[in-house]
Amino acid sequence: MTEVDSLQTQINSVISLYSNGHIQEALDSVETLIKGYPEEPLLYNISGVCYKAVGQLDTAVKSFEKAIALKPDYTEVNYNLGLTLQELGQLEDAVKCYEKAIATKPDYAEAHNNLGATLKDLGQLDTAVKSYKKAVTVKPDYAEAHYGFGITLYLLDQLEDAIKCYEKAVAIKPDYAEAHYNLGGTFYQLNQLDAAVKSYKKAIAVKPDYAEVHFSLGVVFRTLSQQDAAVKCYEKAVAIKPGYAEAHRNLSALKKYTKDDPQITQMQSLVSTSDLSQSDRMLLCFALAKAYEDLGKQDELFKFLHEGNRLRKEDLSYSLDKDQKLFTSCRNLFSSLPPAIENSLSYETSAIQPIFIVGMPRSGTSLVEQIIASHHAVHGAGELSTLSELSYPIINDYSNYYDTNSLLKKAFFSIRQQYLDSLSSFNVSENIITDKMPLNFRYIGFILSAFPEAKIIHLKRDAMATCWSIYKHYFQSRGNGFSYNLEDLAGFYDMYIDLMAFWHQLYSDKIYDLCYEDLTTNQEEETRKLLAYCELDWDENCLNFHTTKRAVKTASALQVRQKMYQGSSKVWKQHEAYLEPLTKALSSYGINIS
Repeated sequence: MTEVDSLQTQINSVISLYSNGHIQEALDSVETLIKGYPEEPLLYNISGVCYKAVGQLDTAVKSFEKAIALKPDYTEVNYNLGLTLQELGQLEDAVKCYEKAIATKPDYAEAHNNLGATLKDLGQLDTAVKSYKKAVTVKPDYAEAHYGFGITLYLLDQLEDAIKCYEKAVAIKPDYAEAHYNLGGTFYQLNQLDAAVKSYKKAIAVKPDYAEVHFSLGVVFRTLSQQDAAVKCYEKAVAIKPGYAEAHRNLSALKKYTKDDPQITQMQSLVSTSDLSQSDRMLLCFALAKAYEDLGKQDELFKFLHEGNRLRKEDLSYSLDKDQKLFTSCRNLFSSLPPAIENSLSYETSAIQPIFIVGMPRSGTSLVEQIIASHHAVHGAGELSTLSELSYPIINDYSNYYDTNSLLKKAFFSIRQQYLDSLSSFNVSENIITDKMPLNFRYIGFILSAFPEAKIIHLKRDAMATCWSIYKHYFQSRGNGFSYNLEDLAGFYDMYIDLMAFWHQLYSDKIYDLCYEDLTTNQEEETRKLLAYCELDWDENCLNFHTTKRAVKTASALQVRQKMYQGSSKVWKQHEAYLEPLTKALSSYGINIS
């Protein structure tokens, strides 16, 4: 036997050990071989693979680098080094390795796939798309590449195309639980809730202990107001993954606690551990606050509520100054809006008629949308971020638009067209569509400049009732940073009152104020006036709004399925002593506390 044959036999033996799961033995053997053949790059590649398998990533990198030093165009080693660097989080270097592997082997589907994944993680989504396209072109039955492609398209908000990719992945690999899961999540975002349920159930059938899928299925059931089904899903998620803080928090929002509830003990145990992440601790604090509110234990309620809010504010790095700057920019822009612009804005009549429902969060916007959306001619679109996304860049750079009237005029036309395009994408038969993003009150000037025909309903609710409801609620969105500190909350509320006064002065006959308390005590009278303002004929369904079947994704999803409830605006008085900092702060701004 020649020396070459002898080396190959020994290499085959090492590979056999590795393939049969004897990783350490394979590693010991290959290290021995390297001593005898220090110039053989294949041995360093095998060594790197073994070190990577036992979790010694830094050592694996050194082995791969030795192989490349001996053979720079070693395709497989460049690929393996890319995998290792990717796992170490050294993404830019991983990209270079995958590119080197592809340079020597252009049809290397796995390298294109992993390059796509790395570029995705770097936020280079458009470039990642190109890599995934190449991977699935080279290897059409590559389920993992179709899956990664779907994730990237989802992040690019190309949801329909993402669905196609996920569907290809599960067609190739029917037991691909993660693809079923992501497919369900994309259906949910598109409000195709029945399809979302089916996909989640398929994922669970493949992988019954997939806690995240049980959780997400619970979210869908909650959106559909199937409370019992949602509770079971959250409970299953927690049973599989006891430390699942988000599932604990969602579960807490749906149940009424009794003193012997074992979940309270479980959450207390979790929150007392030192290795808990800040995010998980925050979520558990909100969940425990809800539990102790149900039990009437106010000291514990506010202990956990204050801590949860403190952690959330810290997580968001929120400062009231940022919102103050935004509000001031809005005022400056529209207080000096040249009349020539307003007089020259002439739009083509749109078939779609938007209704904007605005106000502070937790002021009754979900209830009012549910009432209006119960009308046969109206589609309730929920909370849309579109207007904010279109308006904020202009406010952020308002001086340029103020100085150049033509730019501002173009901006209003662009907002109108892009917003109407987004509403058209719902593909619904109704021409009247509601947008109940509460904080759109900041953009009323943009609304009425881009949509002179728009209906704007402004919800007004007792200040303390609104602020208390906000403070005790955890918002998944990161856009309500003012909510998590009593002084910030009072300051933001004052800014809201001030800005709304400005809008009323500027557009005195364009904003319909609706008092939440009046609506709950005089339901039919206020509903009739509301529909008259919206130029809608009477529809008895609007009185029976709680029976309307539609997806509601906001925190008020369960409340809007119930009959009109009176007295909620006085609940805060039960906690008056604990809320004294809030009452004092609001009073200091001259806001009436009743």
